[in-house]
Amino acid sequence: MLDPAYNHELPTIPGKRYFTIGEVSELCAVKPHVLRYWEQEFPQLKPVKRRGNRRYYQRHDVVLIRQIRSLLYLEGFTISGARNKLALEHPAPENAERAQAIQSLIRELEDVLTLLKDC
Repeated sequence: MLDPAYNHELPTIPGKRYFTIGEVSELCAVKPHVLRYWEQEFPQLKPVKRRGNRRYYQRHDVVLIRQIRSLLYLEGFTISGARNKLALEHPAPENAERAQAIQSLIRELEDVLTLLKDC
């Protein structure tokens, strides 16, 4: 998703397990208050919260934040447009279950439709 032409702007992601909000801010060239706002707007972005409500981001969170940054700042998406695009690519856990249930229902309805056509 990230354009290789822009990869030189952002530092490489170190091989750590957890990153603080300050580290993620530097890695993604986004201010901490923007990261906190994006947590509210993008359900896929859920950093681990520990003592004192401190956020700890994992590598997949950093990659997701870079994707969000790319969509908003480089590709010109609105927040809702980026949210919709990411929802298709990275469904939130509860949305993934719902999507599976819908797909199962669609298959069952197609089977019923096939049976009705055969009658």
